[in-house]
Amino acid sequence: MRHASIQVRGLMTRDEMERYNALMEVGAFLEEQGRHDLAWHVQREVDILILPAIERLKEKGRERDRENLRYMINNGLLDEDDD
Repeated sequence: MRHASIQVRGLMTRDEMERYNALMEVGAFLEEQGRHDLAWHVQREVDILILPAIERLKEKGRERDRENLRYMINNGLLDEDDD
């Protein structure tokens, strides 16, 4: 089973995290039993589950970029026409 990054897990809600942990436990058990065919389906559910947290991480990055741009413009490091 592939884990989500720490950054993504840090942005998951409590419910998402509880479901993620349960799915990872089930997936690990299936892999131990050699049932990779079934573990694949669990991994797919994990991939779907983490999508909202990935979007939150992307938005956080976009907001940081906007703040950096505002800082640079406000401190004369960049003209508004340069963006």
